[in-house]
Amino acid sequence: MAEDHSLIAGLERNVASAILGKPDTVRLAIVAMLSGGHLLVEDAPGVGKTSLAKALAKSFDCDFKRLQFTPDMLPSDILGSSVYLPSLGEFEFRPGPIFTNVLLADEINRTTPRTQSALLEAMSEGQVSVEGKTHPLAEPFFVLATQNPYEFEGTYPLPENQLDRFMLCIEIGYPTREVERNVLTNHRDGEPVDRLKAVLTGDQLRQLQHSARNIRVDDAINDYMLDLIHATRSHEQLQLGVSTRGAITLYRAVQGLALMEGRNYAIPDDVKRLAVPVLAHRIVVKGVLHEGRRDRAKMIITQILSKTRVPS
Repeated sequence: MAEDHSLIAGLERNVASAILGKPDTVRLAIVAMLSGGHLLVEDAPGVGKTSLAKALAKSFDCDFKRLQFTPDMLPSDILGSSVYLPSLGEFEFRPGPIFTNVLLADEINRTTPRTQSALLEAMSEGQVSVEGKTHPLAEPFFVLATQNPYEFEGTYPLPENQLDRFMLCIEIGYPTREVERNVLTNHRDGEPVDRLKAVLTGDQLRQLQHSARNIRVDDAINDYMLDLIHATRSHEQLQLGVSTRGAITLYRAVQGLALMEGRNYAIPDDVKRLAVPVLAHRIVVKGVLHEGRRDRAKMIITQILSKTRVPS
């Protein structure tokens, strides 16, 4: 446990050196990786979404690819396709950019639902199916997607089944004036992300993910999480509550946060800290326009937290 905590602390320092003044954001992003989940970063342009993804990727000695999503992108641009070789008289599969360890899906809501859905099987099962053949993805496999929630011209909002595949949905937000002053100084000699070095190998990340699965979650914590989940399903303002997949995801995220904190057991505060980023994007609010739905969902999850009995 001490060795795991030391590795995680080094990873956190490395990423935080390029993403100034956002310790909670960095921590949540690492929790998603440790828990074997995927991350959606939803915020305005220019606040550091892509920098966060690159900082995470460069912190690992593993393969990293970036996809800039556009309206004319096809599923084959992500998954790959078969190419006919006349000399051999047969087809050869050419893997697409999804065959990597860390995939940055930049502005994922700019491509069509058909292309967005190409990520579904990869994110949930760690494999892709092309032309009737199944191809396993490398391990570890982590998708970090970004989207701008304030721009609706030429965008395609992610459907509920796609959002449900993301373990966490987080925001970065604008920095304080003092932090932004440090950001300007930090960029004097170029991009800080470009100066980062790898601090973990792929094998070490897999070992940390294995350690996270062994974190103890007592029955009282399980019941606390289920109380929150079931409250979303009976809430009068919600059209759709949290799915069973969402409950499992919250369980895994709680294990990841406990590991980050250097504990081999989960506590109620882990659930409290993760409830909004894990659950808010999985519920559908009645009678609210798309642009205000996420904020309202966060308020409802916060209200449910305040009314749910915390185990002692």
